[in-house]
Parts: sequence; C-alpha cells; structure tokens
Amino acid sequence: MKDKIHKTNAARHLDEMGIAYELIPYEVDEENLSAQHVAASLGQNLEQVYKTLVLKGDKTGFFVCVIPGAAELDLKAAARVSGNKSCEMLHVKDLMPVTGYIRGGCSPLGMKKHFPTFVHEDCILWDFIYVSAGKRGLQLKINPQDLLRASHAQTAALTA
Repeated sequence: MKDKIHKTNAARHLDEMGIAYELIPYEVDEENLSAQHVAASLGQNLEQVYKTLVLKGDKTGFFVCVIPGAAELDLKAAARVSGNKSCEMLHVKDLMPVTGYIRGGCSPLGMKKHFPTFVHEDCILWDFIYVSAGKRGLQLKINPQDLLRASHAQTAALTA
C-alpha cells in the first residue's frame, strides 16, 4: 500500500488558485540534498529540476530566486533584478524563521509571507519543471507559467 502524500502549504496554495500540479515523492538522502540527487531520484533532466534560494538584499530585504539545479546563482544579477546594490544568501539557520521551510525543502510557494520572487528565464522553455513542494522528499511538477502566476514571480537572467 502506498503511503498517503500529505499536502504541503505550497500544494494548498496551488489548490486555492485552481492550478494543476503533481506531487512527486522521492527518496531523501540527508547527506546529499542537491538538485542533482533529486533529478537522479526522479529520473528527470537536471535542467528541469529547480532549486529555491532565499536571499537578503541591502535595500529591499528578503527575496527568492528559483534557478535550474546545476546552475550557480549570479549574485550581481540577483541584486540588480531585485532592486538592490548587493545581496547575500540567507544563512541556513535563518531559513526556517524567515520562510517556514528547512534546507532541502524550501518551496517558492507557501512561505510564511510572500517575498519578491524571480525565476530563471529558461524555465519557460519547458512544458513542466520541478520545484520543492515544501518538504524534503516531495517535489511539485508544474507548468512554469503556472508557477510564475502562483508565486507572483517574474523571469530574469539569474545564472552566471
């Protein structure tokens, strides 16, 4: 018998908006929370598995960047699109108090409060992408346009 998948805040947010998605479970490796591990566990293309990064800008405060799993965030580009001169990654210890999520389970949807959100522009090249559903071991399979609408995000060039 399959374990019941419990809906996360991110999934409930999508339900409220009437947006289609799939919840896809995968095996968690506590030693390897990388997008590469998630993609391999799902048997999916790494370019379609996106990671959610939370940053703090020097002017605007917290904001969110969602980028392809293999990519590195360009901090200068992130600062520029978010209206900051500089920005830095949020420390792991601050992730839960700020977002309500833990490392390896941070979704761009359903955070404690909404933050400005930017998704790497290549997302629209795919019929669907994967983002964290808000807990380790669970991904959302979603159309990128639907993710942009649900997260009130804009696309931007975010990677080096």
